[in-house]
Amino acid sequence: MIKIFNKVQFSNSENRMKSIANTKIARELYFSSNSSNLRFLLDKRFSWMNSFIQDTDIGIEVGSGAGFSKEFIKNTNFKLTDLGNDDHLDFKNIDAQNTKFENESFNFVIASNMIHHIPFPIKFFKEMNRILKKNGKLIIFESYCSLIFQLATIIMKHEGFDFTLNVWDEKKPKSDENNAWHGNIAVPHLIFDNREKFKDNLGHLFKIDYEKLTECFIFLNSGGVTSKTKCIPMNNFFLNLLHSLDKVLVKLFPNIFCMGRKIVLTKN
Repeated sequence: MIKIFNKVQFSNSENRMKSIANTKIARELYFSSNSSNLRFLLDKRFSWMNSFIQDTDIGIEVGSGAGFSKEFIKNTNFKLTDLGNDDHLDFKNIDAQNTKFENESFNFVIASNMIHHIPFPIKFFKEMNRILKKNGKLIIFESYCSLIFQLATIIMKHEGFDFTLNVWDEKKPKSDENNAWHGNIAVPHLIFDNREKFKDNLGHLFKIDYEKLTECFIFLNSGGVTSKTKCIPMNNFFLNLLHSLDKVLVKLFPNIFCMGRKIVLTKN
């Protein structure tokens, strides 16, 4: 991993994104405008998950935010949950570290770009193991803190990263406990990059069944998912060209260009 700095943090007032973490505005913009760039990005982020979900499965997304996943997940038993209380949510005020759901309630749980927001990720994995049925799937899309992602974070002063933390420590928070939208995009690296440490700390709960690195410029030119910024509108032809370029760059130089990772964990 190429690191510009080991630790970079910003205050809310420094953030250069717009409509920061405003799920209502994000949904209004998405459903009322020709957001081809964002639709393309979200399709690539969510549609692959359907391969790990059966029609009869029962599942939820934790930390759903604006709830765009329902546009792409084909399962009819799929429900949205979040710590917030937005109208589009099926279950409101759900803390992913302590959901209050019954043991072994779900065949799958989706966690998209939310683990790096969780103050205590190990509590989260224990909770997901508790609410998943035997051989249930924890389907994850997360950030990949490449050189370009670090640069984008520094330029936009959005979220931040801290590689110095002990991610396995359950007592010290990895992000702001008082701000659900505060993020540390180094957390997925600290959890998943060292497979021996993952096995030592989480191997009794989950095994990694699938991982693929993905996306760069289709994310940078998406205009932002919830928090917003400018982008160059493109049709599907050019978006597919950009996606093809991303696949080549991510495969050859992941530590420079990669900005996302797909992971599927299966409950032991």
